[in-house]
Amino acid sequence: MTLAAALRDRDVAQLPSRRDEDWRWTDLRALIRELPAPSPAVAAPAKPGPFGDLGETEILVVNGRTLGDEALLRLAPGETRIVRLRFVSATAATAHGASLSISLDAGARLTLLESYEGLAASYLADANLAITLAEDAVLERIILAQDDEDAVSVSTATVDLAPRARLAQTTLTAGAKRQRLETRVTHPGCDAAVRMDGAYRVRGRGHADLTSAVNHAGTDGTTDQLIKGVVDDQARAVFQGRITVSPGADRTDARMGHHALVLSDRAEVDAKPELLIFADDVACAHGNTVGALDEDALFYARQRGMPEDVARAMLTEAFIGEVIDRIETEAVREHLRSWAQDGQIA
Repeated sequence: MTLAAALRDRDVAQLPSRRDEDWRWTDLRALIRELPAPSPAVAAPAKPGPFGDLGETEILVVNGRTLGDEALLRLAPGETRIVRLRFVSATAATAHGASLSISLDAGARLTLLESYEGLAASYLADANLAITLAEDAVLERIILAQDDEDAVSVSTATVDLAPRARLAQTTLTAGAKRQRLETRVTHPGCDAAVRMDGAYRVRGRGHADLTSAVNHAGTDGTTDQLIKGVVDDQARAVFQGRITVSPGADRTDARMGHHALVLSDRAEVDAKPELLIFADDVACAHGNTVGALDEDALFYARQRGMPEDVARAMLTEAFIGEVIDRIETEAVREHLRSWAQDGQIA
């Protein structure tokens, strides 16, 4: 049951629901009783995306239709490129889906600036990415989701790594009516490495779901994951992270941390971190905390003359900022620092 299948067949019965364990907190079938009409073809928006002019080139996907050269997402051996990939939903109360393939040959390096942009209300959007990294290839994938607050948006990426390949991923989101950003990684071990971070700042009645799964299939692989988030008002955030160490994947080093701040009695965080270990000689750990702002830190800030609202904003920004600090490309890291303040980039 997937949103892509439901859109393809125009069949709401194929929407994922709470009967699927991985979707129990992001039930689409209970929310969507009838699929909207297909989104029409529209011109590319004149407004620049949230990454501005960072990078060398841009590919637009508007209402599910690709405008630009998809060959830019296929890198030859040793090639280096920075690409803005913009998924734009531009027509209200309609539905669309898109599928793209990204492949990096041996030793290639791609910085992918991936944005989800809501220029209309109440749309239903689905994106699927198939990503393949050959030996020694490096992908830094930075995802910025700025969907409309009344939208339903799902993005699913499957990543296949070769030996010594490296994935460095950071996802930033402010949520939507229902939003799910999912990444599934096939990890070969063999000195391949994954860093898969994320941050959410959700308010109002927003909903953000960060789901990931990494399957270590061979020896000597690493995974490092840090997710931080803040929920306020009546917002809901979901984190599901699963790291599987398969039989024979000895000497795996896998670490996962999820930490959330809840700023309202009516906000909710659902977290399910999982480590499934079927091998010996591994170094694996996970941690999960959900709580309020540090009252001692807030007290000391106020004692030094800082207004309470300013102190709360400063502490929240510092909490989220740890994820942004781990972005490797300096220009992108500096561009996104303001996101930690309010969850938006103008």
